[in-house]
Amino acid sequence: MDSAKLGQFLSDKWDNDIVPQLVDYIRIPNKSPMFDANWVANGYMDQAVALMENWARAQKIPGLQVEVVRLEGRTPLIFLEIPASGPETGEDTVLLYGHLDKQPEMTGWDADLGPWKPVLRGDKLYGRGGADDGYALFGSLAAVLALQEQGLPHARCVILIEAC
Repeated sequence: MDSAKLGQFLSDKWDNDIVPQLVDYIRIPNKSPMFDANWVANGYMDQAVALMENWARAQKIPGLQVEVVRLEGRTPLIFLEIPASGPETGEDTVLLYGHLDKQPEMTGWDADLGPWKPVLRGDKLYGRGGADDGYALFGSLAAVLALQEQGLPHARCVILIEAC
């Protein structure tokens, strides 16, 4: 593995592709159903799911399968599966997990910041959900892309992104 090349690939992917997605994600006030009793009617959860699903489908990962699982009265789940690559990956499976619902706005934001207003200051992105846990799908797929970009084998990957 070429660590410098890996770092550059991930840095470029993060800055040019993932941060713009996180900016859009922060704008969506998709609070956990515990804090938004009207989450179905409001549709914010569906907006967040669509943003992540569409981005995932656009990634050039051989064999990537993306499914949104919906059950009546439950929040959606994004299920992604990537087959193992390379001859010696065996039957192993790696589970990568995250969630896309957000906690309430809370108080104490600086005057020029807010929970649903993404703000980039230097290399920091401010707004609700960007760190907990909005990056999970993007980071998981970026890790797989980084391995594949260097021709490195990986186990089968299952990614679960749930909403509460």
